[in-house]
Formats: sequence, C-alpha cells, structure tokens
Amino acid sequence: MKLLRLALAALFAAAFTVHAQDYPSRPVKIVVPYAAGGGVDAAARLVAQHLSGTLGQNVIVEPKPGGGTLIGTEMVARSAPDGYTLLLTGGSTMSLLPLTHPGKLPFDPLADFAPVGVVSRIPFFLFSSASTPYKTVKELMDAAKGNPGAMAYASNGVGAMGHVGTEMLLQSAGAKMTHIPYNGFAPALSDLVTGRVVMVMADLAPVAGQLQARTLRPLAVASSQRSRFQPDVPTLEEAGFPGTEFEVWLGLYAPAKTPPEIVTRLATELGRFLALPATREAFAKLGHELGTGGPDAVRQRIVNEQKAFAPAVRAAGLSNAK
Repeated sequence: MKLLRLALAALFAAAFTVHAQDYPSRPVKIVVPYAAGGGVDAAARLVAQHLSGTLGQNVIVEPKPGGGTLIGTEMVARSAPDGYTLLLTGGSTMSLLPLTHPGKLPFDPLADFAPVGVVSRIPFFLFSSASTPYKTVKELMDAAKGNPGAMAYASNGVGAMGHVGTEMLLQSAGAKMTHIPYNGFAPALSDLVTGRVVMVMADLAPVAGQLQARTLRPLAVASSQRSRFQPDVPTLEEAGFPGTEFEVWLGLYAPAKTPPEIVTRLATELGRFLALPATREAFAKLGHELGTGGPDAVRQRIVNEQKAFAPAVRAAGLSNAK
C-alpha cells in the first residue's frame, strides 16, 4: 500500500510537471475580489494586458466582489493549483482580515496561497481641513490629547485600512478621538471639509478635487518613504511618530501547491512588466506607486503587517473572536 501511495504521488507530480512545461495552454483568469471599475480592477487589467502578450494566451479579469473580499479570495484558494486561476487583491485581505476575523476565515493567507509578487503600492495620507489651525500632525495630536474623545476622525468603514492606520497613530501619540465610519470616502470628505470631523486617512484618488480646490491639507503620508505624488509632505516618522507606517498594496497570488515553475514564470513576467517606464506612468494615473518584491517579500510583508496591526485591532475592538 505504501509503495502504491508513493507511485501515485510520483505520477501526480509528473503530471503537474508536464502541465507546467506546457503552461499556459488555455486562457488564464485573474480574480479581483472588488467591484468592477475601481482602482484594483484597473490595476488588474494592466497586469492582464501585459501577461496576455507575454504568455501567449488571453488573460482575463473577473471581478468577484462581496464579503469584504472574502468571496473572491476563497474562490481562488479553492481553485485547482494549475496557474489558470490567479488572485489580485489588497494587502489588507491577507494582513488585516486574519486579525479582525481570527479563526473564522475560509482560507489561510500563508498556507492557502503561493504569492507571485507585489504589484503596486497606494500611499495613504493624513488629511485635515484647510480651515483648521492644524498645520502638522503634532499640533493635531496635541489638540486631541488635550480633549480626549472630544474630536472625531473619519474612515471609509469599520476595520478599513484607514481606520486601523489612524488607531495606530493615536496609540503612538497617546491620544483619543471618536471614530466616525462612513460608507466610502465621499461622505467622509464632505464632513471633513465642513468640520464635523478633523482628519481622515485616505489615498489621493478620492481627494483629488478637494486638493485642487485647496480645501484639504495633507499633513503626512503613512508609508515609510515620501510619495512622489506629494514630495513635500513628510512621512509620519518624519512628523515624529515612528512605528505607525503602513501601506495599502496590491499583490498577485496563485493557489497553494501551484507548481513552482509556474509561479516563477509569473513572478518573472510580473517583474519585467513593473520594470517598464510605461508601466510606471500607467500606474501613476491610478495614484499607485509600483511594487517591488517577489514571493518571499510578499510572505514577509504579510507576517510583518499582522504583527504591526495587531495592537491597533485589539485597542479598537475590531476582533470578531468570540
């Protein structure tokens, strides 16, 4: 019986090796667990267009929104590990959801996926209304410490990256504010401009109009380096709050146990795509910086972010553990 099992395993491995050598022999699908038409969908279509040309097969994008990215992500986790069903999702799917839904996810971010690489990074900024007197993060945090809970900040939803990032900042500053979650950035920005809330963490795409009208003031960028889109805006570390850095980022994944040859080929093609000057400009139009790092870098980023986010998730009461 043992010999039979070993023989079957060898045949199975050999079959996958043959398939890997012929890959791809039919269209490839990139599942996006967000609604069509958004920034993630647009990024996925740029990747798909490039891979279609280099792989010699059509690469299509299939939006599969719902469940806070759970539906599309689980679909890929349960797909055949043959390289024909891929996932492009935000880093929060892998880094934040395991903390807010401990033991309840239908997938394990590290065990059920074979990372391909980081696609892009979306810098988040801390904004206040231009009508407020706060010109630095320190001034704003000092005001919050002087009035615990009296000031309010906005986010685009409970458990969103902007929510967790703001809680990280407040913990670092020793300040307390009231959190007001909104259904998206548009209503949050309206209340920010009118003064109902004093700050919000958001990417540049939804605030373009307010920045052009100079009704918002960017105080800091939450990433570890300054953004080329707003080079005069300091990082949170430069503003005096180290250890509060975070980035929204997009990664490409295959199901776990996808043959290493296929993952390596996809990672190589993705790296070539991201090295093109035209790619940099195409992603800049989306408000994205290009990503760097292959499979190992993605895994390490997930591990590091889970450690960094855990205290903020606990302090904000975001864990759904029972």
